[in-house]
Amino acid sequence: MIDIRDLHRRFGDRTALAGLTLHVAEGAFIGVIGPDGAGKTTMIRTLCGLVRPDEGSVMIAGHDATREAPRVRRLLGYMPQRFSLYPDLSVDENLRFAADVFDVAPAERERRTARLLAASGLGPFGARRARNLSGGMKQKLALACTLIHTPRLLLLDEPTTGVDALSRRDFWTLLRDVHAEGVTVMVATPSMDEARLCDAIALLDRGRLLATGSPAAIAARVPHALLAVECERPSAVADLLETMPEVLHAHPVGHAVHVGVRDAARDGETLRAALAARGIRDTTVHAIAPTLEDAFVALVRAEAEHAPAG
Repeated sequence: MIDIRDLHRRFGDRTALAGLTLHVAEGAFIGVIGPDGAGKTTMIRTLCGLVRPDEGSVMIAGHDATREAPRVRRLLGYMPQRFSLYPDLSVDENLRFAADVFDVAPAERERRTARLLAASGLGPFGARRARNLSGGMKQKLALACTLIHTPRLLLLDEPTTGVDALSRRDFWTLLRDVHAEGVTVMVATPSMDEARLCDAIALLDRGRLLATGSPAAIAARVPHALLAVECERPSAVADLLETMPEVLHAHPVGHAVHVGVRDAARDGETLRAALAARGIRDTTVHAIAPTLEDAFVALVRAEAEHAPAG
């Protein structure tokens, strides 16, 4: 469904995409994760034909996303980060407008609208203006408008940012229902919790692809042992641990610090003693299985170590 090869895009002095290559099979449900500035939005906007690449190629279902942009746009649905529908139009009017943009026939429009309103739970709110919807309901309406022309590929750019936990859960349930109907789904998210809900993950950093695979497969790519140091003030403890020669990396996760080491048993005792010697005694140190967060930290550090100087 998606074939990206050696994609480059620069904005002035800033490089957004630096030789990105990614292949996504039809029917996939893939999450694109990475920090701010990783290139997620630029990649998705390039897939939509909204950004022209400086180098490389982007193919959607065998069609060039740049040279055949009008044809490609009819194959996909795109939901940007910010709510982009008309606030003064009602729910029904926004859906009708979206259907008209894609030339959906009136009879088919009514059938699809009724189905989407029922699936999203927006049926009782058809007459309500979009500006008066809650954040979660706005996102559901945006998704419904994106699906009105039954796209083969759904592209979503951080769709649940600022949405409450319950609405986020409902939104992801709706996404899963869409995917079950055969739609290929790509969703960019900064949330590791959301990434774990996807069947596959593409991990981006500084415009490059670091890894792809299932959440479990990516977590398993951590090449060293991991310890969890449960303590007070984990950020300060992480900074301290980073100075110790036994530590490969340390980063706070909740009320603990995840620490990369070469030997869990030996280095765990060394770290416990070193922390105690510095007056940090109320700690628990134990070996843990790697998480997506740990994999991300390890892969980013490995990429930085092998990057050319300058």
